[in-house]
Amino acid sequence: GFHPDLEESSSLLQTAVSVLQRSYLDPASQDGFQYSQAVLVENEVFLRELRAFAQAKEAAGYSQEDLEETFAFLLFDNEEEAKEVCQTGLRVNSSSISTLGDPAKGVYISKYADCLQPRPWYHGKSGYIVICKLIKGKVKVVSENYTTSYTCPSPGYDCHVAVSRTNTPSKTSRCQAFTQSQYYVYEVLDGCAAERPRQICPYIVI
Repeated sequence: GFHPDLEESSSLLQTAVSVLQRSYLDPASQDGFQYSQAVLVENEVFLRELRAFAQAKEAAGYSQEDLEETFAFLLFDNEEEAKEVCQTGLRVNSSSISTLGDPAKGVYISKYADCLQPRPWYHGKSGYIVICKLIKGKVKVVSENYTTSYTCPSPGYDCHVAVSRTNTPSKTSRCQAFTQSQYYVYEVLDGCAAERPRQICPYIVI
């Protein structure tokens, strides 16, 4: 018999895997990961907010490039945490990283699908990756700040990224590669940091 669900979920899995594979930092990761199952996250509220964010920024004179949708990734050890983010969105104060900006005013999300945690994966480890759609908006390159006086969101920008170092990933420690490939995303409304920046929209859990 024809099982549309099965077919749909396998094409969703293919979509998800191709997004992940296009977003690896290390080419060797192509063979290193197996993905078993993908679930589409259809959260109308987040999709609407993502569009509203894009429209507002377009009206503010952002270029198409600023508004381009890209993907970013979050890793969770268990399904409950992954599901919670899909329901409540990525909220401030959820990160243990603070090098690119104050974790109380913005959120961190990974640029690369194979660099989702400071520690390398050990064999047999599994987890849940939430693929999010992201509109980076105006991106400011900031130097990493290891002090406790956190870098604040930059007015006129929507996202911080670390200064990219020229050294090759193989020489960079896992932990550095991880913090350097984070996006710090925030939205400031009326002088206050939004609790959940609209420019991140959970898309697929795999």
